[in-house]
This record gives sequence, C-alpha cells and structure tokens, in this order.
Amino acid sequence: MATRTMTVGQAIVEFLAHQYTVDGNYRERTIPGVFGIFGHGNVAGIGQALKQYSVDNPSLMPYYQARNEQAMVHESTAFARIKRRRATFACAASVGPGATNMLTGAAVATTNRLPVLLLPSDTFANRASDPVLQQLEAPHDASLSVNDAFKPLSRYFDRVQRPEQLFSALLGAMRVLTDPVETGAVTIALPEDVQTELIEVPEEFLADREWHIRRPRPEAGIIAEVARAIRASKQPMIIAGGGIIYSDAHDELSTFATHTGIPVATSQAGVGSLNWDHPQCQGAVGATGTTGANRLAKDADLIIGIGTRYSDFTTSSRSAFQNPDVKFININVASFDAFKHGSALPVVADAREAITELTAELKGYSVSAEYAAKSKKEKAEWDATVDAAFVDQKRVRPSQTEIIHAVQSASDAQDTVICAAGSLPGDLHKLWRVRSPLGYHIEYAFSCMGYEIAAGVGAARAGATPIVMVGDGSYLMMHTEIVSAVAERIKFIIVLIQNHGYASIGNLSESIGSQRFGTKYRFHNSKENNFESGDVLPVDLATNAESLGINVIRIEESPNAISDLHEAVKAAKKLDIATLIHINSDPLLNSPSGEGWWDVPIAPVSTLESTQKAYKNYTEALKLQRPLLGNGMKDKN
Repeated sequence: MATRTMTVGQAIVEFLAHQYTVDGNYRERTIPGVFGIFGHGNVAGIGQALKQYSVDNPSLMPYYQARNEQAMVHESTAFARIKRRRATFACAASVGPGATNMLTGAAVATTNRLPVLLLPSDTFANRASDPVLQQLEAPHDASLSVNDAFKPLSRYFDRVQRPEQLFSALLGAMRVLTDPVETGAVTIALPEDVQTELIEVPEEFLADREWHIRRPRPEAGIIAEVARAIRASKQPMIIAGGGIIYSDAHDELSTFATHTGIPVATSQAGVGSLNWDHPQCQGAVGATGTTGANRLAKDADLIIGIGTRYSDFTTSSRSAFQNPDVKFININVASFDAFKHGSALPVVADAREAITELTAELKGYSVSAEYAAKSKKEKAEWDATVDAAFVDQKRVRPSQTEIIHAVQSASDAQDTVICAAGSLPGDLHKLWRVRSPLGYHIEYAFSCMGYEIAAGVGAARAGATPIVMVGDGSYLMMHTEIVSAVAERIKFIIVLIQNHGYASIGNLSESIGSQRFGTKYRFHNSKENNFESGDVLPVDLATNAESLGINVIRIEESPNAISDLHEAVKAAKKLDIATLIHINSDPLLNSPSGEGWWDVPIAPVSTLESTQKAYKNYTEALKLQRPLLGNGMKDKN
C-alpha cells in the first residue's frame, strides 16, 4: 500500500480537504475551510500545515482569520444552518484559554443539532515539559486537561495521544458530522507535540471520500396508522420544526397542508417551513407564539410534530395543549425526539420522506369545513393585529415592533434575518413574515448572547444575504467579527437597537416581580448601592462600531426614525460592504401578546409586594401545565 510521510497536522488538513457530503443531487465539500487562532499549542502543527498548503495548493484548504475562538465556532454553526447541515468549518485553537473559549460555541452547535468540527490543542502527550504554559493541573488525575470540558458539550470526542490514532478519530468525526441524528459539535483534542510528529499515511486515506446523508423512510405500516389517526381527529394541527429545513421538505409540507387543510405552526427553528402568507400557516407557536397558533394548539385533539424537539418555548412549558384527549404523532429522524411526551405514534423517519408518504396515504382527506373556517379566522385576526402594531406611531424612540416592520419592509424575500438572544427573538418569532425557506435564522436553542454578528458573517460565507438584528446587550458580548467582515469585504447588514439595558430580562424581571433589577445600563449610585437609579451611561456604540472599520449609519431620534430606518436599510442593501445601522428604541413598549406562557419559578415568600402579586399569578398559571402524555392527558393531582 502506497504511503506518504507527513506530520499529523499535515495529515489532518489534507484529509479534511478531500471529504464530501452527498445529499441526493447535492455534493459539496464537507469542510470547505478552517478558522484558526494560533498560539504555542497549534502554530507549529495545524498552523504550519495550513501555511504549507496555502503556498503549495492555495485552494486545497482555505484558512480564515477570526478574532475570537467562540465567534469562529458561531460562524461555522450559522454556515452549517444555511447549508442545511451539508457543510461546516473546522475551528483550530491553541491550548488552554484558546481551547476553552470554544466551549460556549460547542454548546450552541450541539443544542441546535448543527455540525461543527473543533480542533483544540492539548498539553504534551509525552509530558516531558509538564506543566506547560496554560496547563490546568489536576492533582487527582494526571490525564485530565481543560479539553475534557468538551465531553458533555460534544456529540463526538476523541483525544489523539499517538499519531496512529488519527485514522479512527477523523473517520469517527466525519461520521457524526454528516449524521442527521447524531450531529452537533465534534471535538478532536490534539496534544501540541503529537501535531508535529511524523506518520505514514496511506494514499487511500487521503483520497476523495463521500459521506451520504441518511434519509430514512418510515417503517412499513406506520404511515397507514398515522393516516387513520388523522382521519379520526377533529382538530389536528402540525408543529413544524427545524427538521423541515434540514430535510428540505418545504414543498412537500406546503402540498400536504394545502391538500388536507391542516393548520401549521412553527417552532423557532422551523420558521421558513412555510411562507407566512400560506393559507395554512399560523406562524409561531408557544411562549413566543401567535394568538392563532396558540388558540388552535389549546383545542387540538391531535398534534403532528414534524422535526421538532419540543422545547419549553414551543410547548409553552407544557401548557399549550389543553384538550384532555390530545394525542401526539411525532415524526423525527431521531428516536429521542420521536418518542417525546409518550407519543401515541412515534415515527422515526426523515421529514420529507414521511410527509411524501403521508400525502399519498391521505389522498382525498381534508379537515372539516368548520375547522378550516376556524383556522382561517384565527390567521386573519392575528395578521390584522400585526398590521395594526406595524403602524409607525412617529415616536422619537420607536418600539421594537415598529423597528422590525421597518427592516422587514425594506428587505427582500431571500434575505435572512439573524438573531439569538434578548427580546428580539420572541418578537421576531411572531412578527417576522418569512418569505423564503432560509429567510430566518434565530438561534434559540441555546439563545447565546454574542452569537448574532459572528453568525451573520458565517451565513454570508454560505451565500446568504444576512440582516443581523441585535440589541446593545448582545452586541457588547461579542462584536469582534465585525473586523473579520471588514477584512474580507463581506457584505451584510447589522441593525443595532440601543435601549440601554437588557430589554428581554427586564420585561421578564418585571413580570415575575423583580422590578427590572440589574437590567439597566446606569452609573452606579453609591448612596443606594445599586445600578437602578443612576444616570444613563454615555455609551456610543455607533462610534464603537465605526472604530472597527465598518460603515455606520446613525438614525437620529426624531418622529421620522422609522422611515429613516427603512431608507437606511434600503441604502445599505445597495452597498458592497458591511454596514451597521444604529437606532435607539423604547424598551417599555411591548409587542402584541400571543397568549403564550413560560414557566419561570417565582419566590413564594417575599417582602416585595410585586413579587407577592407575581407569585399569585404564577400559581394560577401552573394549573394549566400538563404532562402531555400522548395517549390522552390526565389533570394534575
């Protein structure tokens, strides 16, 4: 067998360059590039290999700079979302803090079921120099390193202690990265001495290799059972999750919903499953849902979950479904999700394959005229509510709802709105009128502050035209990748909403009786020892962004703020560079209520009257919480 002598770092780079994902008619590089921030742990290993190939064969494995290790993982995650999990980036970091900076990114990727390859450096395998710079010593376990922290955050973890272990480690990594069930963060820890050791690599290992994404069909007979359950129901409802996006099942879902008349609601990850104006699309469901979706969910006797993991926001903390006889049909490629809530009929299958077979099985079926009319009425009422909320009130500091409408109305159907944390995700979930399958990416599984701007860069790399909406709190967490966008002349738009604090948690704090404590950006009041009553901080985030090299448009406080924002977005879209638009808002102006609920426990004993009142309301809300057993519910004792 022909072999080549190379370093472990060189073998990793060349192997990754020849991996391809195949999904039906799609075939593309699984790892089209590597992000890297270099330190003593990887500069001589992975870093040397990337430099060498950039000289010998620049197109083999492109290298991209990042400004923060967490951010480069976020970029990779958003890239994978836009690519429907067919491709992602590798992220190489140095030993110690460089590696641990990626931990949050790993959690985001795994929680969202999105693939990303992490290559953190590790301390010397030979231990000749122990303890090395940045090494965490554990007296009780000499084998422990900071990279062990990746184990609970990764879907696959390996540590290459000897060069010959590389073959199984990389093949195992690729298997998980391209598996729709197991995918998430994949971590291969690489001791810095091992990265530079020599290894004899078979030519076969370095040849092109294809990884086919599995699209399993439902088991024989199960679709007929599902069809019988749907025909027997009176008020069925579909909850579409991210599985629709990753299966590329939009057309199939549209056809199924049109022919059957079954209303469709969406989780955060599932927005884009249907366009907002599809007759059966009820929009968001759950804690951040619409009135239409939540009212139909409340009365539904059959819930058909397709590609959803049923987070607490989707189920309104298990209070959304109040019909005592409700049953659940869960269609999911992962059995873990298919069996949730004691599903009456768990269907372990690809979303697109299952919908296609179910459409054929239900030929000639449609919901009753009465139920169709009810669904249509609920949709119309919510659409009218949103239309009214979108009207520009000519406020000097407009509401977030008005800002969303200004951005929406200036955007194109193929633009992708990106967000992750704060009050914006909740408002976008029920207000953003998505017009294309990939027109919406809100990271709300981990809801990671600081994700947004890095994700915008990653989505742009994947070919999207991103509009990032971010509050000042999340902006301050991580805005470093603005520099990356400027350096590479990457075009995207950031709409930075300044409200001088944490609007989402402020609203939540008020609702649970804690009076927005700790959520305002204020000078410290030394007399009262708090940050509640001081003057507003003189923070100028527009100037901060400008100092990073990005084009900035300031929306002045005036009655024309909303119309100025609309025109600013239009102007930014015509440019070939990244642009940040800064606008002030009023955090006390809330969006329309969708009648959802979220379980946040409240102190049962307090000297604060506000907390006492909130606890009383909380105990009443708890009465609606149900176990959601799929064969029918029982009231709580």
